[in-house]
Amino acid sequence: MQILAGVGAGANPPSAVEYLVIAGGGGGGGYAGGAGGGAGGYRSSASFAVASGTALTVTVGSGGARAASASGGDTGAGSVGNNSVFSSITSNGGGGGGDNASPGTGGSGGGGGGYAGFTTGGAGNTPSTSPSQGNNGGTGSTDSTSYRAGGGGGGATAVGGNASAAAGGTGGNGGTGTASSITGVSVTRGGGGAGAGYGVNGTASGGGGVASTPGTANTGGGGGGNNLTFNNNSNGGSGVVIIAYSTAFDVAAATTGSPTYSSSSRSGFHVYTFTGSGTITF
Repeated sequence: MQILAGVGAGANPPSAVEYLVIAGGGGGGGYAGGAGGGAGGYRSSASFAVASGTALTVTVGSGGARAASASGGDTGAGSVGNNSVFSSITSNGGGGGGDNASPGTGGSGGGGGGYAGFTTGGAGNTPSTSPSQGNNGGTGSTDSTSYRAGGGGGGATAVGGNASAAAGGTGGNGGTGTASSITGVSVTRGGGGAGAGYGVNGTASGGGGVASTPGTANTGGGGGGNNLTFNNNSNGGSGVVIIAYSTAFDVAAATTGSPTYSSSSRSGFHVYTFTGSGTITF
């Protein structure tokens, strides 16, 4: 529910809050040996200073689009995901998975494609943050036309898996995401998308899509690489912004954008979950 200004709202504001800011995941790479999209940048802190009476911007990034050529076939690289923002904190969208075009860079990098010249995975943690917001994509495999496979997209915790020529072309696994209990329940988000292979597709977790499937909404998961089927929905998953602080302080003075609010999911904490853009004022 949305908490607006009123009695008990903002009279005793927090001086610091916890946050989790995840950007949109990259879209999956194209038709033959497509690579997984990189996860959206993943940034968190247990203590972020906030001032009372100032509306802080919240932007939730959408996932990047799957690869698509002008003729409707899924060729080329997926699109980069969109950034998510809380106040001065920006998480960068995940890089698109490669194919017969280079993978994208971003919060986590897209996997390298299954074509010669495009097999190197995209760089993660781009631009650089400390701690790192993500990891590189895995390497694609292009041993021959019959053994193409895409690398896995990078994840919040680990690099994307490398593809290989095994079993007629095996796609790389999506890089693993990171678990957070900011809402009171441990959830792993920020997983890279799986690479597609002519023989065996890679695996994914943490919201990353498997071959020819999208990343999970509000996890920043990368889209899975496309494989031998046109026009699959392998878009990246949208991001999320979550803010939490002790119930020793009042609820927020105001919000916009209709975040979900709870004071019961995590005992002793106000928790605001934004799946769309808005503002929050303490």
